[in-house]
Amino acid sequence: MTILPLTYWGNIEYFANLLQGGEEAIIDLGENYVKRSERNRTEIVTPTGGMVLSVPLIKANRPRTPMRDMRIDNSKRWQHQHWVAILSAYRSSPYFDYIADRIAPIYEREWHFLTDLNREILQAEFDILGIEPKHQFSEIYIEPSEGLIDLRDKKRESQFCSPQYFQMFMDRTPFVENASMLDLLMCEGREAISLLDSCQL
Repeated sequence: MTILPLTYWGNIEYFANLLQGGEEAIIDLGENYVKRSERNRTEIVTPTGGMVLSVPLIKANRPRTPMRDMRIDNSKRWQHQHWVAILSAYRSSPYFDYIADRIAPIYEREWHFLTDLNREILQAEFDILGIEPKHQFSEIYIEPSEGLIDLRDKKRESQFCSPQYFQMFMDRTPFVENASMLDLLMCEGREAISLLDSCQL
């Protein structure tokens, strides 16, 4: 069984675990928010290399706040900033038009809770891939135990090696390992499924 957090455009390792785990993959909605993690951050690929996009949160420094209670700080223009960055990085990508139609409404709507935003993005990822999700959600925190693959721990050491694929700016910047699923989808479209299936976890 694989336990995962709910992420903002999770990286390739995250989604490969989710996809390959099938019904044995559980997204923990009962966990506490972890600062400076993929729960509200993602890395896209730009002409100058990797760029982190972060969703601003209200009282993000308060310890032991359940993920389901984390509120988005909409006083910041984060949606506009993220969308401009995405346009700048991917408007020339092979699958931009198809993907932009699906995700643009996400950046036009006002979100109040991080989990609502992340669940909508997760559904968009499966819609773009054209497959039905098989994972489960848990509203109750799942205690770590032997036999569980626990991907919630930010400090864990990952041995994951991202498969190579064509990235937009490989003629001028090195390949960005384990970038956001958004990058993989923009560059590979539905062909991303075969790459995710081939990942060694």
